[in-house]
Amino acid sequence: MLSALLSSAPPPLVLFLLFIVVLLVLFSRWSGQEAKHQNSSGPVRGSSPVQGSGPVRGPGPVQGPGPVRGPGPVQEPVPCLPRLPVLGSLPWLGGGLPPHLLFTRLTYRYGPLFALYLGPHYTLVVNNHQHAREVLLQRGKDFAGRPDMVTTNLLTRGGKDIAFSDYSPLWRFHRRLVHNSFTLFGEGTSRLQDIVLSAVDGLCVELLSHGSRGFDPSAAITRAVTNVVCTLVFSSSYGPGDRELQEVISYNNGIVETIARGGLVDIYPWMKVFPNRSLSKLKECITVRDRLLTRKLEEHKAALGDGDPRDLLEALLKGQTGSGRGQRSHGSTEEGITDDHVLMTAAEAFGAGVETTSTTLLWILAYLLHHPEVQERVQRELGENVGGDRAVSVSDRGRLPYLDCVINEGMRIRPVSPVLIPHTAMSDSSIGGHAVRRGTRVLVNMWSIHHDPRFWDKPDLFNPDRFLDDKGQRAAPTCFLPFGAGPRVCVGESLARLELFLFLSSLLQRMSFRLPDGASPPNLQGRLGVVLQPLPYKAAVSPRPGWEGGAK
Repeated sequence: MLSALLSSAPPPLVLFLLFIVVLLVLFSRWSGQEAKHQNSSGPVRGSSPVQGSGPVRGPGPVQGPGPVRGPGPVQEPVPCLPRLPVLGSLPWLGGGLPPHLLFTRLTYRYGPLFALYLGPHYTLVVNNHQHAREVLLQRGKDFAGRPDMVTTNLLTRGGKDIAFSDYSPLWRFHRRLVHNSFTLFGEGTSRLQDIVLSAVDGLCVELLSHGSRGFDPSAAITRAVTNVVCTLVFSSSYGPGDRELQEVISYNNGIVETIARGGLVDIYPWMKVFPNRSLSKLKECITVRDRLLTRKLEEHKAALGDGDPRDLLEALLKGQTGSGRGQRSHGSTEEGITDDHVLMTAAEAFGAGVETTSTTLLWILAYLLHHPEVQERVQRELGENVGGDRAVSVSDRGRLPYLDCVINEGMRIRPVSPVLIPHTAMSDSSIGGHAVRRGTRVLVNMWSIHHDPRFWDKPDLFNPDRFLDDKGQRAAPTCFLPFGAGPRVCVGESLARLELFLFLSSLLQRMSFRLPDGASPPNLQGRLGVVLQPLPYKAAVSPRPGWEGGAK
């Protein structure tokens, strides 16, 4: 990991970093020798780390910032990876594994809760669902903060969004406004259903146009999901090859590809002054994104009327104006909801809505190619409860429990965000009885939680039945947290679930997926960027009876 991070830095900078490390190591040794000549009453709380007592082979764990005094017995320090000045624990995070797998492997040495230093930043890593529920739910407000990072500040105009913005009264007001706006398309309305089914019609026609030939379904599915989000956000619907749609897909892909490479500058913010191709590319994509969304915002302002909002932008503008622009949250002295908040919310709908939904669908289809018996069982359920004479609707969801379980199992076995967005302790708190200081960063390893063999039988096996109880009814274990939980739970969870249900049920009602002749099953390893994506694979489709044209 360290070599990957430093590879994006210019060679003189690498030499400079190593020089600083050598100086700090020499200084720390000199300070230690000086301390021996002084009569001290014990270590100063928060000083250089001391040897811990965790079950570690090789270099022993070191203690992080001194414990916070609280009620109850004093706990052993959280086991911590070794660290060096400036670099922190980065030299011990190598090996080529992505973070979620590396952290899971480290649990065998350090236990389910351990610490490390990402450069100068003391960070706790949570790997089991008991600790995760503490962080997300039981002490959710204590850990609702977000760290200040260069790339996310660029992406969100300094935290004017929901996902990356720090917790505050204004954030709570903004989130409530977005949540209320999303209810326009929720389960009690047909608006999302109409939008998705329209996109599904076009998607099915495109997929079936390949005949019996194998093809990569990712581009078509991403276009369909992007079209849904465009309609939800600013009421634009595009045909295949539309120039504006291609622009949206292009800048969104560019942001996804470049933001994942910004690790070094997020650890050492001062490095942004040096040339950085990834950061420059990110800025270019953000400029294109903001130009398009600003144009849409101005069009919506000009057409804003008194009727019900027709899309997310209009709902946000109406919520923003209320009794005047820049509406403030109750009791807040901060700036109110501005145009930047509206724009960044719309931008986030693309970043979150397109990538997560399309990636989840592609993972599920990949697993269905490995498990054709699961596809056949879903199609039997669809035939028995919906039939083939009409399209699936949201009202059918209660009669299709196994299909819901297939979606859940897809989100469990391949979580699109295997490590959640970092949390920050907003006050002194605790995790698992261990005191946690204010300002500590916390990473929740959802991969480890969703693959814990103590709670999931054969966790690497794709088995939707694990989400059914003995009576064949849905049963979601408490350790299943695909959208997070608590104050920071995904604000679009209900929309995402409805969208996944409508897409998958419609696709499997209308066509069957199989491996092309002579093709190998999809590689299920995945590649990690902003989300965990499946590697490219090919599928072949055939229409089911009555759906030969892809739509009716």
